[in-house]
Amino acid sequence: MLDPAAPQLVLNARVLQFSWLPADPDAVAALLPAGVCPRPDRQVFFSQYVVDDAAQTSGLGAYSLTYLGVALDGFDPPPAGDIPGGLWTHYFASSARVCDYAAARGAPAAPGETRLDLRGGQLIAETCADGTPIIRTVARVGHTGCRVYSGHHRYLTVRGGRLLCAEFPYVAEPVSPFEIESVEFLVPEHPAYPLRPANPLTICGGLYSPRVSFAYPALPLAVDQPPPAGFRPIHQVPARRSRSGLPSGS
Repeated sequence: MLDPAAPQLVLNARVLQFSWLPADPDAVAALLPAGVCPRPDRQVFFSQYVVDDAAQTSGLGAYSLTYLGVALDGFDPPPAGDIPGGLWTHYFASSARVCDYAAARGAPAAPGETRLDLRGGQLIAETCADGTPIIRTVARVGHTGCRVYSGHHRYLTVRGGRLLCAEFPYVAEPVSPFEIESVEFLVPEHPAYPLRPANPLTICGGLYSPRVSFAYPALPLAVDQPPPAGFRPIHQVPARRSRSGLPSGS
């Protein structure tokens, strides 16, 4: 098992990431533990991604992953095109190594498989649990250009009854154009179903990128734990998020 206190690096993952307004705001709020509050709009954040080769990670190996959760009140609102941080409520990883590593850090990790199928300008992303498709996303996507997004996402988890907080630095090359056409929660009996989007679908922001690099930081801090000396305050995303860069092509 990987040391859960050790950081891990992921390079050039294929990532679909966005947020929406839910069909049942009260059910979304009910998923949160005591001590945290959802945003007034009960926004849900969501990501489906694939790491195709073990050479793209520092020790996690190849894997696919879907996570979703509830955006929290008190976080700075993200820049346009980004998604908020918050508390993970569901986390499906195809790799037992990733599941064990994430669970030891407080993530609600469970086995699952994520597939991203890009054909022309249509991206179909599907998340399966126990061999059954539970979430399917259809998006229209273009090509990467000269934009590079970078910053940090802030996520909370729960371990041993304590809230943990970690910042995940990332660099992404988003495609343009980008549009979510549909999001389907396919199994009403599944515990993730209360997070399904409203109809009509209201997307609050997001991106698709064939190349996102990010890091799992060192072991998360407890929310009520003083930071170590010299540790800078945790934040959502720098105000100046979009920077010029030299993407390697689409």
